[in-house]
Amino acid sequence: MLTATMATKLNDQINREFFSAYLYLALSTEAEESNLRGTASWFLAKHGEEMAHAMKMVRYLLDQGASVKLEAIEAPPSKAGAILAMFERTLEHERMVTASINDLVDHALTAKDHATNIFLHWFVTEQIEEEATVNDILGRLRLFGDKGEGLLMIDNELGAAAKVMAQALAQASAAATA
Repeated sequence: MLTATMATKLNDQINREFFSAYLYLALSTEAEESNLRGTASWFLAKHGEEMAHAMKMVRYLLDQGASVKLEAIEAPPSKAGAILAMFERTLEHERMVTASINDLVDHALTAKDHATNIFLHWFVTEQIEEEATVNDILGRLRLFGDKGEGLLMIDNELGAAAKVMAQALAQASAAATA
């Protein structure tokens, strides 16, 4: 049985996941306004992933007989500016999410909540991938530049990656509802 404390902590994380989606939607619109359609598509795909993460936690709480308590979602910070700043903000945010997930795992271990601990392993692995992906993008931006041909190349790569991410999300959603 899920403790009230763990349910509260998971509800807090659900709201953080919704904030993540909101942040990525804001970055997507900012990129679109800068005519970076590939980058905009990538951030929009991230928005979808974060919504799926939140819904995965909602489903877990409901399956455990706990209540879901949605709170207000804070507005994302003002525009980041250049694409490099967008991804630096993204990495900072993903590191914060990683810390939150790690705190949840620590609490589950302390409480000997084995079911929640196992459930959270997927999120731990996901955060490793999230940070590595953003670090790779930042490395490419620093190597090739965030202007001119380097920016065009990276924007095109992000657009292609967004298509793959959207397909994977669609497949996962189909599997979850089947």
